[in-house]
Amino acid sequence: MFPQYVPYRLAQAYARAVMYSATTRASRILTVSESSKRDILRFCSVSPDKITVIYNAIDERFRIAPTEDAMTRVRERYQLEDPFVLYVGNVKPHKNVERLIEAFALVRQQRSDGLKLMIIGDEISKHQMLRRAVHSHKLHKHVRFLGFVPEVTLSVLYRLAGVFVFPSLYEGFGLPPLEAMACGAPVITSKVSSLPEVVGDAALLVDPLNSEEIASGILTVLSDSALAEDLRAKGFARAQAFSWPRSVTRTLEIYREVANS
Repeated sequence: MFPQYVPYRLAQAYARAVMYSATTRASRILTVSESSKRDILRFCSVSPDKITVIYNAIDERFRIAPTEDAMTRVRERYQLEDPFVLYVGNVKPHKNVERLIEAFALVRQQRSDGLKLMIIGDEISKHQMLRRAVHSHKLHKHVRFLGFVPEVTLSVLYRLAGVFVFPSLYEGFGLPPLEAMACGAPVITSKVSSLPEVVGDAALLVDPLNSEEIASGILTVLSDSALAEDLRAKGFARAQAFSWPRSVTRTLEIYREVANS
């Protein structure tokens, strides 16, 4: 999907060859969204009937409300006195975090409070362009990179966030928005690839290539308490529709069909 992010042409050719071989030889193909199914059909010469969509689901720990003591500990440990925008995910280029920083700079121009942007993701040190973006917009006092945090802490951060923003350019499924919804955070995400399919009408959808539109979404959710509450309620209900037991049962059915054929 994004050959420009593959460092070597040989790697791109290898990926295409392996995918062609695997999809051609497989009796059935399982994938995690209708969007991913369309992408497989775009790149591989297989019948649509060969592909079954089985959705992902989230870790059940995100559905368990933390205690007030746990909330207080996380708030104090990370010094969360100010409202904050939250991003969770890896920081590879297609995740579009650099454009999120640009959007946050636009948000800061219209807010005089201590609003922060919290970025949680592994290997941030490998992507120096993010820190350069922070400094170019003079946001070093307002953007925090936390790296990896355990699920228990992440569950609290989702619940404390003013808004969760996930402006990815491409997702096969996209777990973080679903995790945020299960924790009751209002969600803004991209209107591309699988994300609209996953979030339904329970999130505010934006053009991930438009920093101004991302910024406008953030400002709208933070300033409109009724909208934020509506997104929280819809998001929580939407997250309940995704179940690992249901997905495992369907996967087992496919295994049996292949074994008996």
